[in-house]
Amino acid sequence: MNLKHLIDRLHQSHNLSLDEFTELLARRDEELQAYAASLAAETAEKHYGKKVFIRGLIEFTNICKNDCYYCGIRASNRSAQRYRLSEEQILACAQNGYALGFRTFVLQGGEDPYYTDDKICQLVRQLKHNHPDCAVTLSIGEKTRESYAMYRKAGADRYLLRHETATPAHYRHLHPPSMSAENRYECLRTLKELGYQTGAGFMVGSPGQRPEDLARDLLFLGKLQPEMVGIGPFIPAAGTPFAQEPAGTLDETLFLLSLIRLMMPEVLLPATTALGTIDPRGREKGLLAGANVVMPNLSPKSVREKYQLYDNKICTGEEAAECIVCLTKRIESVGRELAVSRGDNIRYLNTKEELHCV
Repeated sequence: MNLKHLIDRLHQSHNLSLDEFTELLARRDEELQAYAASLAAETAEKHYGKKVFIRGLIEFTNICKNDCYYCGIRASNRSAQRYRLSEEQILACAQNGYALGFRTFVLQGGEDPYYTDDKICQLVRQLKHNHPDCAVTLSIGEKTRESYAMYRKAGADRYLLRHETATPAHYRHLHPPSMSAENRYECLRTLKELGYQTGAGFMVGSPGQRPEDLARDLLFLGKLQPEMVGIGPFIPAAGTPFAQEPAGTLDETLFLLSLIRLMMPEVLLPATTALGTIDPRGREKGLLAGANVVMPNLSPKSVREKYQLYDNKICTGEEAAECIVCLTKRIESVGRELAVSRGDNIRYLNTKEELHCV
């Protein structure tokens, strides 16, 4: 049976049923994947041109109170070399990034109790004061509604929080009993309500994952309508219960990137570092499959190897300037161009303009 008609329908209506998504994922082949990628790349170009947006990633702490079974910085991983960046170090990373052309900074870290709401708000305010033309994105895990509201009031523009899986039983397989799928989902709904440009996402090929689980992820994204979606292949990490599990595959991840682009044409979709870790040209292939964001690392070189969410992470030995030169060449090699801008979601901007007019 030729499944291209389902790809065509997704392209036109931006939705399929659980069974249809499951069938696509279970019966994906090279021809179907190439067809989806071509439509996804056309869709990305229709809405954003050939631009690829860069986000300056500042991994400011690898201390985390959580014990997620897949994560290299989980609380019980005693082999992890822990660190925290000072406010001065974080601001210096952003200053360096600004000079290199970055107009979005992503503060990413474990759920580290040291960084209280007041400390996070102070960081956000200072970054916005130093770089008023830039966006500040937070990726610091599950918080209360009050905390999210405080960060938003301080000036945070965006928030990244992967939902990890839309199947509660699968969520329990990946996380300790102290964490719940419903709380994760509620956090995402809260972020949307508070007006953040919100990012969700999941790992591809995580232990215990089935095609129907991935299909539920797609339906969850379709309902949430996040402004950003971050997906990448599962890569096992030393010091975790899943250290010996097989990694997710490049091809399945690329196919899902294409499906997400067709389902949400205006979404901001990264070609992740994890893609580049499992394939030397993984990020370029991601761009050709519909992605339009890359997230180079602005963290100090001295701590990059310590932020090991998974094994063999790339670019840990490069300075930020080296990384951006390399990425620029890679992006240009697939006919795209690096954009020096905040790179906001265009649907979000249009909605804000409509509300302002009202």
